[in-house]
Amino acid sequence: MSLRKFRNFYPKVDKTAYVDETAAVIGDVEIGRDSSIWPMCSVRGDVNLIRIGERTNIQDGSVIHVTHRYADNPDGYATHIGNDVTVGHKVILHGCTVEDMCLIGMGSTLLDGSVVHSRVLLGAGSLVPEGKELEGGYLWLGRPAKRMRELTEQELKWFEYSARHYVKLKDDYLG
Repeated sequence: MSLRKFRNFYPKVDKTAYVDETAAVIGDVEIGRDSSIWPMCSVRGDVNLIRIGERTNIQDGSVIHVTHRYADNPDGYATHIGNDVTVGHKVILHGCTVEDMCLIGMGSTLLDGSVVHSRVLLGAGSLVPEGKELEGGYLWLGRPAKRMRELTEQELKWFEYSARHYVKLKDDYLG
């Protein structure tokens, strides 16, 4: 795996997590228990921090970054990703928060200060603009993302299933 120091920060990866050897994880990044970072991902915590919870999977080609601190925004924008989150292929998460048990569809983009609350299904290719909050329990879709409908019981169960599936898959890779 490619873990790289930036200034005084070295990534902290739980011993049960998987980081593919083609992924780059740089700087002030923490990756929790049973999480996985798949091929060609960039997780760059150079000018602010990135925290990834437990049983969360970041799929191929995704980019996770942050916004630096500056006069008009002294905290900048860190990126926080909760537990049991599935982040699809080629997603961009930039200075945002994704709470627990969410699925972020392939090719979606989340911008600075946006918040995706627990139990959101964000459809593929969606855009979450700066500062927008997505209420949990719904399918959101579009550019910009709009609330479409309540999630079904089957869709709500999918969050846990997807997280468990990726824990098993990363264990197969580590095996």
